[in-house]
Amino acid sequence: MFVDQVKIFVKAGNGGDGCVAFRREKYVPRGGPNGGHGGNGGDVVLRATGQLRTLLDLRYQQHYLLPHAQHGEGSDCHGKNSPQVVIPVPCGTIVRDAETKEVLADMTKEGQEIIIAKGGRGGRGNSAFATSTNRAPRRAEKGLPGEERWLQLELKLLADVGLVGFPNAGKSTLISRISSARPKIADYPFTTLSPQLGMVAGGIEGGFIVADIPGLIEGAHTGKGLGIQFLKHIERNVFLLYLIDIGEAAEQEPVQSFEILRRELSAYNPELLEKPFAIAATKKDIQGDGGRLKTLAAYCRKKKFDCLPVSAVTGEGIPDLVRYLGGRVQDARSKIPTGGLKPAETT
Repeated sequence: MFVDQVKIFVKAGNGGDGCVAFRREKYVPRGGPNGGHGGNGGDVVLRATGQLRTLLDLRYQQHYLLPHAQHGEGSDCHGKNSPQVVIPVPCGTIVRDAETKEVLADMTKEGQEIIIAKGGRGGRGNSAFATSTNRAPRRAEKGLPGEERWLQLELKLLADVGLVGFPNAGKSTLISRISSARPKIADYPFTTLSPQLGMVAGGIEGGFIVADIPGLIEGAHTGKGLGIQFLKHIERNVFLLYLIDIGEAAEQEPVQSFEILRRELSAYNPELLEKPFAIAATKKDIQGDGGRLKTLAAYCRKKKFDCLPVSAVTGEGIPDLVRYLGGRVQDARSKIPTGGLKPAETT
C-alpha cells in the first residue's frame, strides 16, 4: 500500500524533578545538602532514510509518547535521562505543524535529522543552591515538560524524471524497459495505482531516477481519476517526459492529448509548466500508417519541442531516449540552486 500523507502526535519526555536531601551520617556533622538533579527528557527526532518509500508505518503507529526522566535522589544521585526516539521517514517528506501549517522541515537528504519535539530539562536538586550564606537550602526545581505537537507529514517522491501521460500511454512498460522496476502492466486503464520508482543505470554518471506517475485524465486537478492524489509528486522532478500514445488504437489525437496534460498540470500548479520537458511518442511498433506520429512531429517542430519516437516493446529508440534523458537531467541538476527549505532545528 502506498501512503503519502499521515498525521502523527509526538510528545517528548518530561524532565525529572530535583531532590531535596541532606547528608546525615554518624561522625559527619554539617553534612550539607546532597539532593541530586533530575534527568533530562528525551527528544523526538525525525530521520530521513532511503530505505522507506512510503509513510505506511506511521499510519498504524500515530502516537509517540516518551517516558519521563527519573527524579533526582539523595546522596547526589542524579536521575537517569529518558531515551531519545528516532522516527524514520522516507526522503522527500515535508513536515508541517498540523495546527499552524508551518513547514518545519523538508527531509530531502539521506540521514538528515530534525529534533521535532525537545525534551524537558531536568530540575536541579538542593545541592545546586548551597551558598556561603545559605548552607542548607530546602528548595529544588521541578522538571520542565517536554514539547508536544501534532504533525502533518506529506511525502513527495524524489525523482529526476517524471513520466506523465494518460492511462495506457505506456509509462509502466517504458520504466520496466529502462530500469529494474517491475510495475504491473496490463491492457486496461489505471493499471498503476501508486507511483513507481526506477533507477536508470545509463545516460549519466551515477544514473538517474525515473518516477512512473499514475495516469492522469482530463479534470484530474478537480479530483477525477487518480491524478489529484499524485500530481504533487511531479513537483519534485527536475525533468518531465510526456508520453503520448501514437498507436493506431489510441482514442485521442496526439496533440490534443499533450495539450490536455499541460492544462491539467497548469491548473494544479502553474510552476510545473516551467520545468524542462520533452515528448516521447510511444507505441511506435503499432503506429499503423504513421499519420499520428507525423502530426505530433510537425507540432513539435513548430513549437520547438523535443520529440522522441520509441517502442518500449521492441526497444526501438530506447537507447537514444536514455542518453537524451541523462543529458537533460545533468543540465537541470546544474541549474538547481543549493539549499532549500531549512529545518527549524537540526542535529
